[in-house]
Amino acid sequence: MAVGQNVRILEMMNREISAGIIVYRRTLTGPKFLLLYHGGHYWNFPKGHLEGESENKETSLRAAIRETAEETGISETDLKIRSSFKTHEKYVFFSGKNQIFKIVIFYLAETKIREVKISEEHEGFGWFLYKDARQLLKSYKDSEAVLKKANDFIREKSS
Repeated sequence: MAVGQNVRILEMMNREISAGIIVYRRTLTGPKFLLLYHGGHYWNFPKGHLEGESENKETSLRAAIRETAEETGISETDLKIRSSFKTHEKYVFFSGKNQIFKIVIFYLAETKIREVKISEEHEGFGWFLYKDARQLLKSYKDSEAVLKKANDFIREKSS
């Protein structure tokens, strides 16, 4: 299939845009990343849909902050957003018989908070060193790549 055909197929699919935050905290052994457990061996970062309709739709950063607070109990005042970091992941999934093309925009934020109050949609959480977080995300290559970008950014800014 030609590249142009792939683009047209993606344009015809339903699209979803979400936003989230890669939350980390500094420890003596290195940065630890917050992952939320959804069940079924699925771990990921706090994230969710942008709310509102067209001209009143919230920004991706506002949505990321709101979703992080809703899913973790970590408020905006407890997050130090790294404004020069922004990345995304793209993937296709099925919702019933419909194929959905999803884009998730991720920001990076440091926190000093250790205790997380997870929402009902999650079964657990953990703070993981990079190598351990990477292992948990290995089945989701886009999420693993997002984690690597965040880790590289933190290491670069720390040196």
